[in-house]
Amino acid sequence: LDLLNESPDSPQVRSARQQMVTHPLVTSIVEELALWPGTVISSHKSAGQFFHKLSFLADLGFKQQDSGISIIIEKILAHISAEGPFQLQANIPVHFGGTGQDQYAWALCDAPIIVYSLAKLGLLNDERVVKAKDYLMSLGRLNGYPCVVSKELGKFRGPGKKDDPCPYATLIMLKLMNLSEADKTSDFANQSIESLLNLWKESKVKHPYMFFMGTDFRKLKAPFIWYDILHVADTLSNFPQAIKKHDFISMTDLIQHKADLHGRYTPESEWKAWKDWDFGQKKTPSPWLTFLASRLLSRCDR
Repeated sequence: LDLLNESPDSPQVRSARQQMVTHPLVTSIVEELALWPGTVISSHKSAGQFFHKLSFLADLGFKQQDSGISIIIEKILAHISAEGPFQLQANIPVHFGGTGQDQYAWALCDAPIIVYSLAKLGLLNDERVVKAKDYLMSLGRLNGYPCVVSKELGKFRGPGKKDDPCPYATLIMLKLMNLSEADKTSDFANQSIESLLNLWKESKVKHPYMFFMGTDFRKLKAPFIWYDILHVADTLSNFPQAIKKHDFISMTDLIQHKADLHGRYTPESEWKAWKDWDFGQKKTPSPWLTFLASRLLSRCDR
């Protein structure tokens, strides 16, 4: 679909999709997510968190009609905040400004991923998803998106200046805005694009909320969990107003130069929670990582 522009109705695509949805590694995620919301959040960076796995399924092309997905969606929709975003169980210690209790809440480092996933699973026009998306978009500022949590989490805020943008929140909000043509060209999208590209340009001196763009950021890894070069570049590559900019080109140049002589890409870092997958190691080229890099470059006519 992404590289060869095959029709979704072609026999080859139908066969490939059937192999995907029945693959043991994939079905194990679907079965696990039936236990939504899963582990109480203590770190959004934890690669095993259910909302990250939900996003991965959505990116693979799963839809609400696929086996087991409707059960997951039903459980997500059972916990909606008054503002609109969907809630997860979280526990913020008192010394970090929280209550120290397990409770349903949302933060701008998880809510956009859930809304994004639901939209891709087929609920893009569902009024509950639209309400959540509109509320989250409204939180944007001239320099991107800030660190925001729901009232249930008290006064918690990440380590940084209050007026700084949160790079990760800005990134995942941009992913969400990519799903609507109107949102893609909005001021919120343009401001978020400029924010991320400016952080890349000023990466040696700007590290808001301790999100660095140094050595670890520049390592290729999958799937898209946190704040790293391939995740940022892939997101930006969906926006025509971004791909011609010098800072984006320098970012993709760095990625492209990591290919081997056969155009394959080997993970330079891995998530332990995904060790059974081809991208969960650093020794051999990964088909999935190679696909992600190739898709990124093809979007830019490279």
